[in-house]
Amino acid sequence: MGAVGRVRLRAFAKINYALEVTGRRPDGYHDIRSVMQSISLADDVEIERGGKGLELIVEPEGTEIGPPEQNTVYRAWAALRKLTGEDTPVRVLLRKRIPAGAGLAGGSADAAAALVGLNEILGLRIDQETLRGLGVRIGADVPFCLTGGTALGEGVGENLTALPAPPHHYLVVAKPQPGADTGVVYRLHDELGAEPGDCVRPVVGALERGDLTSLASSIGNDLARVTERLVPEVASLRERLLELGALGSGMTGSGTAVYGIFQAEAEARSAAGGIQAPFVDICGPAIAGVEMLRDA
Repeated sequence: MGAVGRVRLRAFAKINYALEVTGRRPDGYHDIRSVMQSISLADDVEIERGGKGLELIVEPEGTEIGPPEQNTVYRAWAALRKLTGEDTPVRVLLRKRIPAGAGLAGGSADAAAALVGLNEILGLRIDQETLRGLGVRIGADVPFCLTGGTALGEGVGENLTALPAPPHHYLVVAKPQPGADTGVVYRLHDELGAEPGDCVRPVVGALERGDLTSLASSIGNDLARVTERLVPEVASLRERLLELGALGSGMTGSGTAVYGIFQAEAEARSAAGGIQAPFVDICGPAIAGVEMLRDA
């Protein structure tokens, strides 16, 4: 397929049903084992030819994305430019819905969508394996966000094994005002010297059996106790979700977003109404990490 002039994409957030930190690597990163799930909470990304270099517009106006050269969309564009030598100027409109500092992989999702969209708009025909190789240099969650669905992630999260999709359910996702610095969370985790938990095995088993109750009761995250010390609201929100009827609740990534699992939409909506937090959303599992949208 040749190059096209404009593409629109949806970049889906992710949660971790399970996250075990298995060791620290010589490069300073950490080995993990994690069951990751794409969810319907998403940013929208529009890419079109034009402008000068990379022109990045972010909505809502005033959304904090940090220095432009450190933004994951810019880094995706720069990685493709370096790989291919293509210097086609593009404009990118990024509509943010995934909150930052949440452990929901918003930046990684945006980078994945940028890689897919630029590959399409420039007619580069780069295969998925190469895109994943570029993605992991941008962020550990980018390879998963390119693939999406339900997967076991190992290494820093880039070694992916597809897992059965979970039984249908609803998620109430909530985030307190403070975010969490991933580097600080991992450093404090190392200082505590805790052994890895055992949540991946039962979560995978529940997915293989299609057992939502077992899935909800098995979710876990080795980083939660550290983040809850830094941001006590994380524990309060997680406990509140259980009080409001969640089958299980957990923290995603290094936080600070938490989620509760509900079987029925009415239960999820009722619970969301009882949560006091700056960000609350009702969503569900998604089958992909990036969706190409077609104009009507």
